[in-house]
Amino acid sequence: MRAIFSIRDVSVRFGGLTALNAFSMDVEEGSIHALIGPNGAGKSTVFNCISRFCQPERGRIEFAGQSVLDLPAHRIVNAGIARTFQNLELLRRMTVLETVLIGLTSRVDNYVPFWPGAARTRAERAAIEAADEILAQTGLMPYRSTLGGELDFGHQKMLDLARALAAKPRLLLLDEPAAGLRNREISFLDRLLLDLSRRQGITIVLVEHVMQLVMSVASRITVLNFGQKIAEGGPHDIRGDPRVIEAYLGSAANA
Repeated sequence: MRAIFSIRDVSVRFGGLTALNAFSMDVEEGSIHALIGPNGAGKSTVFNCISRFCQPERGRIEFAGQSVLDLPAHRIVNAGIARTFQNLELLRRMTVLETVLIGLTSRVDNYVPFWPGAARTRAERAAIEAADEILAQTGLMPYRSTLGGELDFGHQKMLDLARALAAKPRLLLLDEPAAGLRNREISFLDRLLLDLSRRQGITIVLVEHVMQLVMSVASRITVLNFGQKIAEGGPHDIRGDPRVIEAYLGSAANA
């Protein structure tokens, strides 16, 4: 398989702090590639560079042959890249359906979010049908008319993912999607991510601390520490790497 996404020698500094130091990573098309490391290692900075929330001082980021750093932030989703956030950014007074419909604005031709009760155009009917497919896939259909702020934390995390999926991305960036989830919710997320990768061909980059999920779904893992890559390889290689055990996994590596 070929690399559809690559980061080359990216460095980011915030004042005197080096968040990323000549960081490089290749991601194969259709794969699930995990990015792990201690808090403050630079993982979210990688996502913020890709999303154009942060400007590297040097380096290249390319997706599907296009320079990501040449794009403004509002064009990233049109390039086929969507993301979730470590801290949930949901519109709490919108329903689950309305939230996913907002995510469809980059995907459905001639579609703008509609007022409840208004007459439905063909584009709006197509948008609702597409949204319902995503709700069914993510297990949110029973909560279709529920306000986002009334969902429990696990379903809010799933709604964040559903909104990202609404953009029909080729590259999906997931920032700690399993944080705070219960075991059964992690198991559901495990199956969903594998389905997105294997059946739908979506390339996924996963930042996550829940090693149960990482080791189950990722085909390749990159490890960051203090802004530098310290290891990269398959789950078995990473689990046994002394540098990773010392910096991050500790005794959990053999659990």
